[in-house]
Amino acid sequence: MALPGLEIGIIGAGDMGMLYARRFKNAGYTVNICDIPSKYEELLEKHKDLGINIMRDGYAVSRRSDFIVYSVPAVTIGKIVEEYGRATKVGAIVAGQTSVKTPEIEAFEKHLPADVHIVTCHSMHGPNIDTKGQPLAVIRHRSSDDKYAQALELLGALESRMIFLTYEEHDRITADTQAATHLSFISLGTAWSMQGYHPWLNPQFISGINNVKVAMALRIYASKWHVYAGLAIMNPLAKKQLACFVESMTELYKHMVAGKKDEFRDLVYKAADFIFGKDRTHKKILLDDDILDQLSLSQVPKEMSRPNSHLSLLSAAVCWYRMNMSPYDNLICQTPPFRMWLGIVEYLFCNEEMLEESIQTALEDRYTQAEDLVFYTAVTGWGQCIALGSFDGYRERFEKTAKFLGHKLEEGKDLSTMILKKLTDKDANKQC
Repeated sequence: MALPGLEIGIIGAGDMGMLYARRFKNAGYTVNICDIPSKYEELLEKHKDLGINIMRDGYAVSRRSDFIVYSVPAVTIGKIVEEYGRATKVGAIVAGQTSVKTPEIEAFEKHLPADVHIVTCHSMHGPNIDTKGQPLAVIRHRSSDDKYAQALELLGALESRMIFLTYEEHDRITADTQAATHLSFISLGTAWSMQGYHPWLNPQFISGINNVKVAMALRIYASKWHVYAGLAIMNPLAKKQLACFVESMTELYKHMVAGKKDEFRDLVYKAADFIFGKDRTHKKILLDDDILDQLSLSQVPKEMSRPNSHLSLLSAAVCWYRMNMSPYDNLICQTPPFRMWLGIVEYLFCNEEMLEESIQTALEDRYTQAEDLVFYTAVTGWGQCIALGSFDGYRERFEKTAKFLGHKLEEGKDLSTMILKKLTDKDANKQC
């Protein structure tokens, strides 16, 4: 039941902003929303039957709303709060929906009036997934007890699973769960683009966990580039993990091409024992062949599949080992890509026969080593782009790859959603 008399304001009418607008509207709240002023007429026409108030700009939203959400890219949060923060209604509660909280909190502290309360949040999923049951980070930064209680009641309209953190904890967890995950998937897409082939036509990507790689890479490239650029470039903790991932892959690849089989195997098994223990028969993510093989974009028969080194997955495990980090500790704030990423890493390492095939392929198969060279080049290229803090470079690389994969992006996004739903359903059945 909606709190009487309170109005919700949303600055930023992108995909997430509109997802929030619909959820709050359906819960019975008056919703005021805007985007950049030049889009006012377009939004007015597009959403005229939605039952929400389309406002011309953030001033109009801020001056009348009791709970205001800045649903804007992390890279622009400072500029936008500087512009509209001064108009915030006295006593209002302000939140942000960016994936990196440090610059968001800095912008709020610098530009919001002292009589405004700050209880920010972050839905740990994209706009194509319903908020119900999904993790929602809630951060009480500056508020009275009654305003904090009010914020929780309002956010309850999303029906999400609330996780209570500080903004520093949030940025550490998102760095741990998303940085290397996103780098791996976007690098796969870039490697395919660099070689001019689509993975659904390549015998190395036609079954099992390769279906997840393809589907999740397409899911990311079907999204907006700034969603991933902000986290990678603006979160200093993310850069640390990204550097470790690149270093881990470099070490593994050098062992591969130098023929250092014992060193390669020793590093992989040290990572395996650290993350999964000596007894690797008890999986937690519950991926299985029933899910993986029935959902595929491949146009190549399964019997024609070639072995894969899964260098990206081996590198992820080595990275976690090097950082002394258990990925399971961060499932509390899991995102769909991270859940699938950990799921396929676990699937590989908890299947001794598959892990051994992966190691043998990496060390002995010259075709795979050539393929992995291109993937390694893509990873290091993305790593350098992020280390330089180049948003323009990130956008150019992202959009070039997205264009190459374009005709399959929506299909891949739908496939990844189906995989995630089957995984969620399997979890629910297990708990029953």
